[in-house]
Amino acid sequence: MHLEVRAKKYLGQHFLTDQNIARRIAEALYAGDDERIAREKVLEVGPGMGVLTQYLLPVYGDRLTVAEIDTESVEYLRVHYPNLNVLEGDFLRLDLAALYPQGVGIIGNFPYNISSQIFFKVLDFKDRIPEVVGMIQREVAVRLAASPGGKEYGILSVLLQAYYDIEYLFTVPPGVFNPPPKVQSAVIRLRRNGVTELGCDEELFRKIVKATFNQRRKTIRNSLGASFPEVLCAVAEGRVEAHPFFGLRPETLSIAQFVELTRWVEAVRGIDS
Repeated sequence: MHLEVRAKKYLGQHFLTDQNIARRIAEALYAGDDERIAREKVLEVGPGMGVLTQYLLPVYGDRLTVAEIDTESVEYLRVHYPNLNVLEGDFLRLDLAALYPQGVGIIGNFPYNISSQIFFKVLDFKDRIPEVVGMIQREVAVRLAASPGGKEYGILSVLLQAYYDIEYLFTVPPGVFNPPPKVQSAVIRLRRNGVTELGCDEELFRKIVKATFNQRRKTIRNSLGASFPEVLCAVAEGRVEAHPFFGLRPETLSIAQFVELTRWVEAVRGIDS
């Protein structure tokens, strides 16, 4: 029987050891919303040895489930938290719509090597996930909360902020982990905003955001042309005027402007259909 869990580099494990920080993270979920605390289901991602779990379990009880891929951690949790709902498996493969048709809050000390994938997963189930509290690499947290105009503003900034209000809560130093990571960490909170639809083709919106930021040093004209050559062809042939954003770079565009650009691309593509 394992009394302790070895941190595994391939899983990106860095176990939080500071109890005060663990408590602050747990308390950040639905902070100030007693009604949600009393009724919402919660899924903790990557609980490890339960440093967050110990503060979540008394509050959420059987409404709390933990998802853990590491068999050693699963064994530890089942011994030390016998009443805990433990879901052994990969969070990234879970069908959250089937598991939580009424929705679920997400919390965790997210493995740094899959933190971006976790947030793309959140996007896929945005209508089932009203809130996320996660500890991630600081530079990723800064990117998620970034405003237009800076180098930190990128794909996840736009896609997440379209549907969530994002708060950078606090920075966490390396020394409170075992083993210590080589980077600063940060705790971030996402709360679902009131947007139910963007007013454009949302799949196309995502493709345009990714296409432009994947070539962020290029202007919108050039990055769009690489992924949507039919758009530049329509402009070159005089069937449509170039968009006013063509001379800009993606980090200068707000979410509303990306929505406008998406509508324009959709209309241009419709000319040939």
